[in-house]
Amino acid sequence: MATFTLRDRIPNFTLPSTTGETFNFEEHQNQHSEWHLIIFFRGAWCPVCVQDLTSLEESKSFFEGKNVHIITISTDKLEDLKNMAEENNLTFPILADEKLEALKAFDVFYHDEEAPYEDHGAHGEPAYFLVNEKGELLYQQKQTSPFGRPTTTELRKIVQYIQKQMK
Repeated sequence: MATFTLRDRIPNFTLPSTTGETFNFEEHQNQHSEWHLIIFFRGAWCPVCVQDLTSLEESKSFFEGKNVHIITISTDKLEDLKNMAEENNLTFPILADEKLEALKAFDVFYHDEEAPYEDHGAHGEPAYFLVNEKGELLYQQKQTSPFGRPTTTELRKIVQYIQKQMK
């Protein structure tokens, strides 16, 4: 499992997208030499996650104006994620990590049968990674439960603060 410090290069990942394409982070980054906000969320079944994703969609133009691309990842089933994306008109990449490859590469918490409490079955927990155009980590936050994750407003503030304070 990876432990990242600031400026570490994040791992590449290749995952299926709800649009039917295969998404490769390095290829995407080569096409969009900008910052990326990579968000792991619990799943299409999680009402808080859906609300957060909808809020991100509403703020998508803000992030794009700051040259930040949003990418989201869940361990949920691709078909369920596709239905959620369509129902909520989500236009940023939503990727399915059913084999837990990206989750493990980023050391995101996974709630499974070994967890000390029941919580909607097995799933990845929320995590946030802001990376620059070189793929270097500028910010991270990982949760062990659905609570404590930053709101869209807080993510906007984080992006603005880090961009303003860059050396």
